[in-house]
Amino acid sequence: MDEEEIEIKEQNLKSSPKAKKSSITLNEAVEFGEYNPQFLANFPEWHTLSIHIQWQLIRKALDMRRRQLITQYAELNNVLDLRKKPYIHQAIKNVQRQLGELDRDREDLYVEYSNKF
Repeated sequence: MDEEEIEIKEQNLKSSPKAKKSSITLNEAVEFGEYNPQFLANFPEWHTLSIHIQWQLIRKALDMRRRQLITQYAELNNVLDLRKKPYIHQAIKNVQRQLGELDRDREDLYVEYSNKF
């Protein structure tokens, strides 16, 4: 790389926009299936909610995420002639793995929040 290319890259780095703060709301995050309490705690309104309401939002997000994964699984299984598309089989396995992780997370969260009540 010559000096001119380095200068251009440095200028691009300096002029690149700063990372914008996310404009997503707590309710939107839940609707998108985000159920991780540590992530949801990033929203200021999360801390104003009672444990019961927090748990209800987490349950709603878990249900949304499960629906999303089941839909994705169905879409992948509807691909015609899977033997010609082995990468689809890998994607199906990935969705199955995510469903298993979701079930484990659900159980862990049930135990965690049942202790908080």
